[in-house]
Amino acid sequence: MSTDYQNQNPSAEHTADETAANVSAAAELSEQQQIRREKLKALQAEGRDPFKITSFERSANSALIRQNYDAFENRTVAVAGRILSKRGMGKAIFAHIQDDQGQIQIYVRADAVSAQEFQDFRKYDIGDIIGVTGYVFVTQMGETSIHVKTLTVLSKSLRPLPI
Repeated sequence: MSTDYQNQNPSAEHTADETAANVSAAAELSEQQQIRREKLKALQAEGRDPFKITSFERSANSALIRQNYDAFENRTVAVAGRILSKRGMGKAIFAHIQDDQGQIQIYVRADAVSAQEFQDFRKYDIGDIIGVTGYVFVTQMGETSIHVKTLTVLSKSLRPLPI
């Protein structure tokens, strides 16, 4: 007489259900990931899909600008990098971006970029990759920075950066 073990053991079925629930819960997105995906969908709905931009022409990198400030002072540069930090101060935002050579600070003023670019930049997340053009200057605190004139999101970060 052959018997099926799973039919005789009701706890085995319960364990399988718990396992399926745990797998399902692990597959769900965190609140932050859901918000980032909603932001991506909003950009795509507006016809500004960051994943369709396939190139951005850089004229310099962060290390070159910092090491040769005199050569770049008040000159327009184009750089791209991942947003590492943002600090809003009313109608101005400071941020640090990181490219393949290091970090540089950018300065975005509401009256220096289009209203749409400024509004969008306020919504960008840490980890998003952006391209900026602007002129090089030194802040009152002595940090070499880029005063942004144009701003483009190149890639939307769908997951938060690791700590």
